[in-house]
Amino acid sequence: MNTLDIGLAFLEGLALIVSPCILPVLPLVLAASVDGGKRRPYGIIVGFVLAFSLFAVAAREVVALLGIDLDVIRDVSLVLLALFGLVLLSEKLSARFSALTQGAANLGNDLATGKGEGFLSGIGIGALIGLVWTPCAGPILAAVLVQVIRQQSDLAGNLVILSFGIGAGIPMLIIALTGRKLMSKLGFLTQHAEAVRRGFGVLILASVAWIASGVDIETLFMPSQRIEVAQGELKLEHGLPQPYAAPEFVGIDNWLNSKPLTMAGLKGKVVLVDFWTYSCINCVRTLPYITRWDRKYRDQGLVIIGVHSPEFEFEKKTANVQAAIAEHGIEYPVAQDNRLDTWSNFDNRYWPAHYLIDREGKVVYTHFGEGQYDVTENNIRYLLGLGEKVAQAADEAPAFAATQTPETYLGYARGQNFESPEDVVADASRRYSFPTRLQDDHWALAGDWQIGSERSVSASAGAQLNLNFNARKVFLVLGSASGKPIEVKVSLNGKAPAGAAGKDAAQGSLRVQRNTLYELIDQGEMRRGVLEIEALQPGLEIYAFTFGA
Repeated sequence: MNTLDIGLAFLEGLALIVSPCILPVLPLVLAASVDGGKRRPYGIIVGFVLAFSLFAVAAREVVALLGIDLDVIRDVSLVLLALFGLVLLSEKLSARFSALTQGAANLGNDLATGKGEGFLSGIGIGALIGLVWTPCAGPILAAVLVQVIRQQSDLAGNLVILSFGIGAGIPMLIIALTGRKLMSKLGFLTQHAEAVRRGFGVLILASVAWIASGVDIETLFMPSQRIEVAQGELKLEHGLPQPYAAPEFVGIDNWLNSKPLTMAGLKGKVVLVDFWTYSCINCVRTLPYITRWDRKYRDQGLVIIGVHSPEFEFEKKTANVQAAIAEHGIEYPVAQDNRLDTWSNFDNRYWPAHYLIDREGKVVYTHFGEGQYDVTENNIRYLLGLGEKVAQAADEAPAFAATQTPETYLGYARGQNFESPEDVVADASRRYSFPTRLQDDHWALAGDWQIGSERSVSASAGAQLNLNFNARKVFLVLGSASGKPIEVKVSLNGKAPAGAAGKDAAQGSLRVQRNTLYELIDQGEMRRGVLEIEALQPGLEIYAFTFGA
């Protein structure tokens, strides 16, 4: 959460009092307040602030629904904030902006004649005035809208809205309550409106420079929270330069191994959030370390939460996730994030992804992908206040080589390196044949197949798949369209892979029923080969190849 944004929003709310578009409404607010009862002024201010707040929340939700990259939002927002600051500095640009929005101001004059005497009638009048003034409140209001959208969490965005609303509401409420005596004293502000406007322009430009610099206000005044601070023999390694408040868990379909949890309720604990999905080989290779940390540090204050964010449709089924939890011995809480709401709230992009959160509820360290288990564990120990460092795990071996075949998807949405003499007909069964020569790292089909967006399905017995790969191990996400067992024949370079068989494909034979990740080949070393798969019954689902070094 950016404290600067919240403070700036409050000052921008105060600045509305001298906006060319807001000044005409002040006498109307006063008149509407005088005409009604004692509670009516409060209603008018509440309605006015609510109108802006709803508009700001709607803008933030639209951004979320459209799935716009928040990194792009943050970069664009700094540019827009700088432009708004320049508009405030220029009398000519400010006048042109006011002229463009004068129609909304005129409409507000008509709405100010609303009837009613109580608090509720005041809310109605204030909301109507606020709605038509929202587009014309000038670059100040536009700037705060951008600040709301760019926040990393709903809480931060709502605090910016609240701060702005308080800043805008305080002077208007004072005017509504004190009457014409105070209005007569606003002449000073009117006379010096240009200087005030330019002052806020300078403030916004200075804020843009501060935000772009990446300096966190809190770290300046709280040295004890800075990264790389030694504690005994431990220190926080590769910590974030700008720790931030951990986003909440949102949109969770189901909690497994636990009742529903919240970040607010976890304050005082050290929390490790692991984004994973059960058919991801990178996640699977990480799980032994995470389950070991859970057993080792749970009683010392560590809470691990696995946020299961599915890549494929079958991974959304609770029964499938429960089976994976049992298979890997996971005892810590697992949240099913089937719509990727929490994934988006964390602005996450990776499987696996680890977010380490301190006792104050701030994300202080992140790691994406496999490896650096010793760094992660030592950071856990540092936050728990434990003693000496642990050594690098002896069983931590590289699982990836630069020369190995990349992850390969087998549906038309993300499929690459597919070779076929025939054109692909999406979501329709057709017969394919192998090319004369299969290029390195390419795959091909033969027989009857239906190619869908995220998978291909064998449409008849004897359908085949060939893959020219370079790796030690080959994994494939498979399933059965009917849920019934399907027998699969696996060959390597035309022979049953006796010595090279993976743990799931003994002697070149594999039975597929459950949708999950299967290990087909383990050659013992990096080597190029041609993997051949034959479905002995229709309904074999093939999703994606992954590899190991």
